[in-house]
Amino acid sequence: MGSQYANFEPNGMQYPLCPEIPGHPLHLIQRGYLHAACFFCEDDRKAYLHWLREHAARYACAVHAYVLMGNHVHLLVTPARKGGAAAMMKTLGERYARHAAETHGHDRKLWEEGFEAIPVHVGKYLLACMRYIELNPVRARLIGKPGQYRWSSFRSNAMGEDDALLSAHSAYAVLGRSARARQDAYLALFLNVRPGGARRRVAAAANR
Repeated sequence: MGSQYANFEPNGMQYPLCPEIPGHPLHLIQRGYLHAACFFCEDDRKAYLHWLREHAARYACAVHAYVLMGNHVHLLVTPARKGGAAAMMKTLGERYARHAAETHGHDRKLWEEGFEAIPVHVGKYLLACMRYIELNPVRARLIGKPGQYRWSSFRSNAMGEDDALLSAHSAYAVLGRSARARQDAYLALFLNVRPGGARRRVAAAANR
């Protein structure tokens, strides 16, 4: 997929190998250590989303789409300043790891040392990345339709549910003049999706 990895630097910061460009969207993927679970109950997911919103605001990162899977997280964000995404992922990861330790006695390493940061070209590829992220639970066969999964941005982007975490990207905003029109146009992108089709479009966005 043209993935690029971030690593821990001596000062504790995670830096993507692809440089962050302010105003340019990034597809971020954070995985549990050795692909182990990183969420253990509903309250964990609520806590993660709460801190995601807090740290996204702190580091000026607009969140356009997300999904929390059992052992990894996908985010589509646009940092407004250089290093914003790296700082957000570092502080968010540390805060949630403390929660897991305090709540569940999780004394082992929680996250892989780094996260994938994939630049996303604006336009139809950004919408394809949003769809790819929100279809993760369907591909994993956790549910049959994306609207059945509570822990993603689909219900907001396609169904109009309130989600204070999200900021609409301009590529989404131009889908229609009204909120309902945008939701309907976005939902139409999920119809007749071939298996692997979304993955190929996201790969094209990364390698274009």
